[in-house]
Amino acid sequence: MLQMLAVTISVLSLGAHAADAWPTRPIRLVVPFAPGGSTDITARVLAEGLRPMLGQPFVIDNRPGAAGNIATELVSKAAPDGYTFLVSTATLTANVSLYKNLRYDFVRDFAPVSQTFSSSNVVVVSPSVPVNALPEFINYIKNGPGIVNYGSAGHGSSQHLAAALFNHMVGGKMVHVPFKGGAPAATALLAGEIQSIFAPLIEAIPHIRSGAIKALAVCGRKRSPLVPNAPLVSDFVPGYETSSWGGISAPAKTPADIVNKLNVALVKTIALPNVRAHFADADKEPVGNTPAEFARFINVEIERLRMQVKIAGARVD
Repeated sequence: MLQMLAVTISVLSLGAHAADAWPTRPIRLVVPFAPGGSTDITARVLAEGLRPMLGQPFVIDNRPGAAGNIATELVSKAAPDGYTFLVSTATLTANVSLYKNLRYDFVRDFAPVSQTFSSSNVVVVSPSVPVNALPEFINYIKNGPGIVNYGSAGHGSSQHLAAALFNHMVGGKMVHVPFKGGAPAATALLAGEIQSIFAPLIEAIPHIRSGAIKALAVCGRKRSPLVPNAPLVSDFVPGYETSSWGGISAPAKTPADIVNKLNVALVKTIALPNVRAHFADADKEPVGNTPAEFARFINVEIERLRMQVKIAGARVD
């Protein structure tokens, strides 16, 4: 009995020592969307801030496709050793309702580290769309002569659900065109291949400022100083509101000491002036909560987005 106790204490001691020593090599941060989009840009800013905090580089690994499911499944099966983490987004909680046969469980297979930010999207259209205000756009997608195609970062992305909910609520005829990330969708909008995106502001703001696309309204609950002339969608569509967020998650069974150590470093990184400036430029509100708080938030988001998916009529065949 004493021998077994001694072995148990020894194993626990080794585990604690490993967590204390972590990290000793580069850490992989898996991004579920293509390079250049909102999720990718923010992940790179955070990775750069985390490097001096923990003494190791964070290597960005973009794994786009299947609305984030490729990356999420990959990380769910990764070794829980503190060297692979997932950039989590609202898309992944929407996928719980959009996909019937996911090969992972977003609650059971992950250990939340921290939510990093919350944000809202902006309705943007190509100059080829003959409207300059949201009421005109509503009339156009209901009664216009042609079909308006809207792009997104994939099924279940914030762009998809924001536009699908809007389309449903106004009785529009828009058609969804999914891409493997926000950047490819923005490229398609600029090329005139699609007519609209309900885009994260960080992806749209350079093109809004250059006049390449038009901003019609903000999807969240408050207006943005970055597009001061854009009203809220809810000013014209009562009850409409969508939001997005980002965070970091680890494979389940990652030692709690490692999760907590990364959480502390992440909260400090979010407080850095250059990171705050990045969030301000992207119209993202910094968060930085505890693993337990992030876990509770994810559970609430799954239910919120379950209802939004149902209302929007969004689905994946």
